[in-house]
Amino acid sequence: MMQEPDSAVHSYLYQRVGPLLDDLAAWVRVPSVSADPAHERDVTRSARWLQAHLCETGFPEVEEWDTDGLQTVFACWPAEDPDAPTVLVYSHHDVRAAKDQEWQEVAPFAPALRQGRMYGRGASDAKGQVLAHVWALRAHLEAEGRDTPAVTLKYLIEGEEEVGSPHLAELVRERADRLAADVVIVSDTMLWSLQEAAVCTGVRGVLNAHLQVRGPRRDVHSGVVAGAAPNPLIEICRLLGLLHDDQDRVTLPGFYDMVAEPSAEERRGIAAIDFEAGNWLERTRSRSIRGEAGYSVLERVWTRPAAEIVTLLGGDPDDPARGVVPAVASADITFRLVADQIADDVMAQLRKWVAETIRDGFEHELSTSNTNQDPYVTPADHPALSALETAMSRTLQRPALRIRNGGGAPAALLSETLDAPVLFYGTGLPEDHWHDSDEKVEVQALLQGAETLAYLLEDLPCRLRA
Repeated sequence: MMQEPDSAVHSYLYQRVGPLLDDLAAWVRVPSVSADPAHERDVTRSARWLQAHLCETGFPEVEEWDTDGLQTVFACWPAEDPDAPTVLVYSHHDVRAAKDQEWQEVAPFAPALRQGRMYGRGASDAKGQVLAHVWALRAHLEAEGRDTPAVTLKYLIEGEEEVGSPHLAELVRERADRLAADVVIVSDTMLWSLQEAAVCTGVRGVLNAHLQVRGPRRDVHSGVVAGAAPNPLIEICRLLGLLHDDQDRVTLPGFYDMVAEPSAEERRGIAAIDFEAGNWLERTRSRSIRGEAGYSVLERVWTRPAAEIVTLLGGDPDDPARGVVPAVASADITFRLVADQIADDVMAQLRKWVAETIRDGFEHELSTSNTNQDPYVTPADHPALSALETAMSRTLQRPALRIRNGGGAPAALLSETLDAPVLFYGTGLPEDHWHDSDEKVEVQALLQGAETLAYLLEDLPCRLRA
């Protein structure tokens, strides 16, 4: 029998919508763009804003952890019971850059509430997600008349996620004793919809590669050499065109060898999600549906690997054309990896393929960042996952389904370093325009998320002790 929602938790949250949204708006006004050195102080201000907010909430331990990059906020609130489980929440407070002239609803850092949505850069990704946890904690304490949470609660909110978390691995290794937990909750993911109780059970990994192809030793007037000189733009386009076959499968030899196929049970679960192609195209603003034959749209973005070209540069992209054969062309390739694939192995496959496929007369350089992420899937039978499903069902009064997310997160790093399973709970939606103009968050998603997380805090001690 499905458990009824807790009226005390529900009432606490819905009676305080105004102050909670005021908090989110105040934080969104801080332009914590990690990719722009001009905003370095703003990232610091964002970290300080969060520290103050956590102190006001009651956390007895709130610290700013410096790295060689930007600030991470750590907080800890021990449970009164020394045997209570420990939960670590991971998310981030930095945001993507925003071009003011491309935003139509609001200026990026001038948040506004319209028709149940808060607009502004970071409202969904991921300041809203962080505050959903804070609101959940406050509701949990109020509803149960507690002075401390039912679990020892830790937060790790970094300031460099949007630039690939270059210092996170070192930080987690160095502070593993402070971050030790029985379960980790990663909150940098999306829901499927406001109506569907669907728990995310895994994320894809990410491999970012940069390919540079060199032709002439310098830009050369095309009237002098056209038809006789190596054109790197033609060659890089040829290479990129060969990266997929006519069935939209990646052509790297060995690429699919380690791909874990979704189980029949998981495919049935994904098929049970309410999906309509036209609605998905409208929500995502995609023009059409493409992809690997034999798999549904949701299977493609949640359980199958992919290779995407995200930038292609050469010649004079921003200036009047000079009529030259360019010396250099470059492309950025992002691979989305799934269970059992390893980013380093795929990079080795790519290196071999490019070296064997590029034609004579060109030079090339292939590089990758140190911020690649392996995929991660939550253990299907872990009691914490069952607790999250119960909490979400309790909020929405529907049985919980299981989904995955197509994006990446440092879940594998956190799980392996801390030897703890990872749960995923985010409050974003596909139509929230992450990384794009007019980013927004649904207020209902934040409230439902906070309610779900409050129930999870209440339930985890019993589940993890059983």
